[in-house]
Amino acid sequence: MQQAAAALAPGSLVLGRYRPLRPLGSGGSGSVWLARDEKTGLDVALKIVPREGTLGPRAEREAAAVAQLRHRRCLRVYARARDGNHVYIVYEYVPGRTLREALRAGTIDDEAALEAAVQILEGLAHAHRSGIVHRDVKPANVLLEEGREVSVRLLDFGLALMLEEETLTAVGDIPGTLAYISPERLRGETAGPAADIWSVGVLLWEALAGRHPFWGGSLAEVAKKIEEGPPSLATARPDLPKAVVDLVDRALAVNAARRPSAAKLAAGLRTASETAAEHSPRRARPEVRPTLERVVPALAAALFAGWTASALPFYPFGWPFGLAAVTGLAAPFAPRAALAFALAVPILPLGNLGLGLALVYAVAAAVWLAASWTDPRRGCFLVLGPLLAPVGGLGLLPLAAQAIANPWRRAVHTIGAVFAAGAVAGVGGISSLGVDGASKPRPVATALWSALSGDRALVVEALALGAAAAMLPQVRGRGPWWVAGFGAGILAVPLLAAPGLPAFPLVVAVWVTCGLIAAEPRLRAAH
Repeated sequence: MQQAAAALAPGSLVLGRYRPLRPLGSGGSGSVWLARDEKTGLDVALKIVPREGTLGPRAEREAAAVAQLRHRRCLRVYARARDGNHVYIVYEYVPGRTLREALRAGTIDDEAALEAAVQILEGLAHAHRSGIVHRDVKPANVLLEEGREVSVRLLDFGLALMLEEETLTAVGDIPGTLAYISPERLRGETAGPAADIWSVGVLLWEALAGRHPFWGGSLAEVAKKIEEGPPSLATARPDLPKAVVDLVDRALAVNAARRPSAAKLAAGLRTASETAAEHSPRRARPEVRPTLERVVPALAAALFAGWTASALPFYPFGWPFGLAAVTGLAAPFAPRAALAFALAVPILPLGNLGLGLALVYAVAAAVWLAASWTDPRRGCFLVLGPLLAPVGGLGLLPLAAQAIANPWRRAVHTIGAVFAAGAVAGVGGISSLGVDGASKPRPVATALWSALSGDRALVVEALALGAAAAMLPQVRGRGPWWVAGFGAGILAVPLLAAPGLPAFPLVVAVWVTCGLIAAEPRLRAAH
């Protein structure tokens, strides 16, 4: 990692177009960085491998192997190059985490495990047809894309074209790989496609049983267990459908000739999984999440329209309820129109106070509408700020913002929610700013900016919580110490930078968030 980092001068471009942004991971074979392609504006994964020992040749073989593959389950290579010190491979960037991380977090159920195995096998079938054997299939080399649906990518084809002697003797390969190596490879025989099938079988046995079929004891003991073959999956999961158990057992046949091909095993698992689902008892389960995704944003938009209409004197009695109802009813069907309507409600009351104030707000509302255009249902997220602030719950905003997919939008919406809380708290003090009756927007904007930027505690808290909202997915599933460090970091920045900030409610809210993150794997497993 240090060697690769040393090769990257601050602000430098790699291969004349890729600007490294932040490290994604590192290991004995080099490091992977999130980088920006300055020519296309796309984010890419930049792998940097030192050209020392077998690392450089392995990286070049990896690039050569993956460059031949054109399948959605295999990461696409955009470019590859080398210089005197390093080998560079530019991959498509797919945000997510490895199957190993997901298994440790306990977030993979039977259905997801079978679907992941099917997709892995589909990618392997394509590679096998291209004459490429992966030879290092394991959970750490399977990437799960972010999202509710299972979508995998196969990683690290670096062993695909290597000699078996190198594979089994290279320092660092055996501990991470031995548990998934087929018996014929241990005997020194040439590894063919059946070796990948064995590895998928081990992976699936582990995912379904919750433990590894071989691991435990010394390397010699593990190797002996592999040569003897695993017990039937039925011994660990007698409740699984017989068709699933039989397919996994066939994939783990000690005799490589008895294992099915990747394509046949994928088709068999898909059929067995669908058949099991059709014959399993069905329980009526309401689609809670899609409903919430419509109802909650609609309520937020309605609340924004109703509250602003009642808090700012202008509308006749009863109108705030009508405006809120119109907004809430329209939001599920026309979210952009509903957001625009809700943002427009305060314009007339503010114009009643001063034309300049109304113009400044209108510009800010138009900017916010443009920023929320691609995700209008999240446009009224800022309502949470005024709702949480009275109970000291602003520290919960990063957790609530996880409903927003894009990290930058999460940060912006969280910052907006904190500022909205500050604005609501200061509504009664508008007259003290001296902007009542102002017809021009410039003095109004200047006065508002001075008041806002002068509140150091509010600005620091907004920036800290915005950064936390963006980074929160990076600590999910990483264990309690990562979560604890994350929580301490959220608290340290605002409390040290703004000593006047009320500490107790922020501390409580942040640690509630951290507790929920740490407990998330168990809650999902229980569900």
